[in-house]
Amino acid sequence: MNRILGLDVGDKTIGVAVSDPLFITAQGLTTIERIGQRKDCDKIIEYIKEYDAKMIVCGLPLMLDGTDSIQTQKVRDFATLLQNKLRSSGLKVELEFMDERFTTKMAEDVMMQTGMKRKERKEFVDKQAAMIILQSYMDRLRFMQNNKEV
Repeated sequence: MNRILGLDVGDKTIGVAVSDPLFITAQGLTTIERIGQRKDCDKIIEYIKEYDAKMIVCGLPLMLDGTDSIQTQKVRDFATLLQNKLRSSGLKVELEFMDERFTTKMAEDVMMQTGMKRKERKEFVDKQAAMIILQSYMDRLRFMQNNKEV
């Protein structure tokens, strides 16, 4: 069963989400504490293998005007390293970027509405943001497919 992984790559943590096998819903999976780019990539590769993921959707933190920022370049660099590690391990996994502007704010808003305390939100916000990135990607795919069939 193929799945898609969603990533919210930050300086301190990486939020990880996974699709269901039918690509309808995204579930928050975990938050990886960053310990070094190579080890971070290895951890993501473990999830790719565990969930038989054939694609990764990586959130891209663009500026409000749509241009790149310093963080955007950090994410692109991490994605390049991940792609290189995937190739060298023989895994065929596509990687696409998804605009992630406002996903952290949206994730915080959702968790606030559930009554979650600030300390708890901090622990789950990256995983929730990864879930929003992945869900947005899958919704966009479905929208494009539905409009193509009309």
